[in-house]
Amino acid sequence: MTAFTVTRSTAIAAPAAPAETVYGLIADFHEWRLWSPWEDLDPQLHREYTGPSSGPGASYAWKGNRKAGAGRMTISAVEAGRSVDVDLEFIKPMSSHNHVRFDIVPSGAGVEVTWTMTGETSGLFSLIGRIVPMDKFAGKDFEKGLAALKARAENR
Repeated sequence: MTAFTVTRSTAIAAPAAPAETVYGLIADFHEWRLWSPWEDLDPQLHREYTGPSSGPGASYAWKGNRKAGAGRMTISAVEAGRSVDVDLEFIKPMSSHNHVRFDIVPSGAGVEVTWTMTGETSGLFSLIGRIVPMDKFAGKDFEKGLAALKARAENR
């Protein structure tokens, strides 16, 4: 097994209450349709939301085409306006379990948002990871997602 960390950050200057605005877009999986970099991989994506609408226990499962795969995310912990922790389980195309964390830190008139995913690769994916590190594999998606999150928060 090979441990990995992928992390990206962006500054967001939402017009009013930037920490609360950004937190609301992250802590409610229904909002992810507006900024997640993976939402457009399958126009027929099947989504299922369970648990509370946001915060700890909120869960989002998806099933889609080969690109979208299948998996589940569950919010495991929050600090309102400051952080969101997510347990991420990929089922297809390959099985893995990762931890995702969003940190929201005041910065000037806005916030700095940091999106971090940690986990371990094993088997074939571990071998592939030696050629294409997870940071290179997922980093561009994080950048795309943070850009969309920024646009959404700043244009509310």
